[in-house]
Amino acid sequence: MKPKSGTAPVAKRVLLVDDHPITRQGLAAMIGMESGLAVCGEAENAAEALTAVQRFKPDLILLDLSLPGRSGLEFLKDLTAAHPGIPALVLSMHNEALYAERALRAGARGYLMKSAGGKAVMEAIRTILQGQIYVSPAVSARILESLRETKPIPNGGDGVVRKLTDREFEIFQLIGQGLGTREIAGRLHLSIKTVEAHRAHLKEKLGAKDAPALMREAVSWVESQSGV
Repeated sequence: MKPKSGTAPVAKRVLLVDDHPITRQGLAAMIGMESGLAVCGEAENAAEALTAVQRFKPDLILLDLSLPGRSGLEFLKDLTAAHPGIPALVLSMHNEALYAERALRAGARGYLMKSAGGKAVMEAIRTILQGQIYVSPAVSARILESLRETKPIPNGGDGVVRKLTDREFEIFQLIGQGLGTREIAGRLHLSIKTVEAHRAHLKEKLGAKDAPALMREAVSWVESQSGV
């Protein structure tokens, strides 16, 4: 039987993935005020999020990258492998200049910094639900420039950090936060031997002669990002 004329369309379901309850509450309230959108569920870590995806079958996932345990980048890769048809929008406090391209490579359909505000979040959600990719004009210009650029990224600063793999980048940040090898292994569910191998690669790529030098560079970099 056909729906009656004037029947409202079924709302698009949004799954919130963020480890801060207050943030989830604010996003849920904001989305709840929008026509055609509804929050179908919430999760505070990657494991809960995958279970929620299976249970609620959302039309879009609104995701923070900083999750306890498995990171948002790793979750994106898991999501793409298990549910390639479900788009994800990353909403993060992390500098888009360093994280947006990594998130898109991992499978996200958009990236937005939390400082952008509610209007931008709604615009990004609707853009992605229409099958498009959403990034800020600055990120879009950076990506287009990288496609036509033939010269290598300069060494030093963020240029070197961009050369790291996602896993190396993750470990580099944890080193900068003061975590030791065993703690990093536990946080990322890796073996100590694997973390040590990544540390060796980091020293080689960053030109750090020993572990203390790598620690100093990582701490310095993390501190430089703290104001972002």
